[in-house]
Amino acid sequence: METLEELKSRIASTNDMQSIVRTMKAMAAVRIRQFERAAESLEDYYETVEMALRVALMDRSRFSIGARQGPGPRDPLGAVVFGSDQGMCGQLNDQMASHAMKEMAALSRVDPGERIVMTVGERMRGRLKDAGQPVDESISVPGSVTGITPSVQHILARIEEWHEKSDIERIYLFYSEHVSGASYKSQTLHLLPVDREWLSNIQKRGWPGRSLPLFTMDWDPLFSALIRQYLFVSLFRAFAESLASENASRLASMQGAEKNIEERLSDLNRKYHQQRQMSITEELIDIVSGFEALEESER
Repeated sequence: METLEELKSRIASTNDMQSIVRTMKAMAAVRIRQFERAAESLEDYYETVEMALRVALMDRSRFSIGARQGPGPRDPLGAVVFGSDQGMCGQLNDQMASHAMKEMAALSRVDPGERIVMTVGERMRGRLKDAGQPVDESISVPGSVTGITPSVQHILARIEEWHEKSDIERIYLFYSEHVSGASYKSQTLHLLPVDREWLSNIQKRGWPGRSLPLFTMDWDPLFSALIRQYLFVSLFRAFAESLASENASRLASMQGAEKNIEERLSDLNRKYHQQRQMSITEELIDIVSGFEALEESER
């Protein structure tokens, strides 16, 4: 049986752990909101890019956006799979790895070695390797909203290399979308080639104002720049949603850990009070026994 000192030490350690878990829980909740705001801030930017595309495509009769035969299922693909660097985020990495493997198998019937895969987060790299998918490159998860932009630029540069050196035309993003609270869901985004039906719908929309905007630069570089902005927005949103989901999963894990710690602390306190009561009872018995023995010796 544990002594009172041992129980007191375990109670103190458990209290310290409870404090750490509560701090991590509060930090996760704050970071969820930060990344949510980052994703929400993209809406206006995305609308601006879309309106600029509408201007560029307006009356562009020679630009055909009709149906086009895309790459077939035997063509290789490139993928960016979002995970985490840190632990204590539940099943997020396992779920995303499973989702990405299933989606890639359905999208392309080539061998895993013929795919070019980049992971965001070392833990995701390990999960995919365990599932039999080689990983060409892994980058660290940004630690803050300000760190997202450099990571997006790095991925865009890599995508250009995939296209030029490996003739990869199809690019997919696999990430977690934050739903609410501590919940999230796996998502697949077909990044490239750009959805031609989406462009066609933009082209058909009328301009909301009475005055039609004009542009003076050459159309081809303008259109390429706008598509690049669309890719930037899509990648930035995937980062923000993935980071919010990671912290949502961590929040759920910390909530479960906090509940377990509270139960453990309650059990330790109960044992401590029982042990203390037994110790007091034993001391009282010793005192009474000593008093009775003293009385008998005086008789």
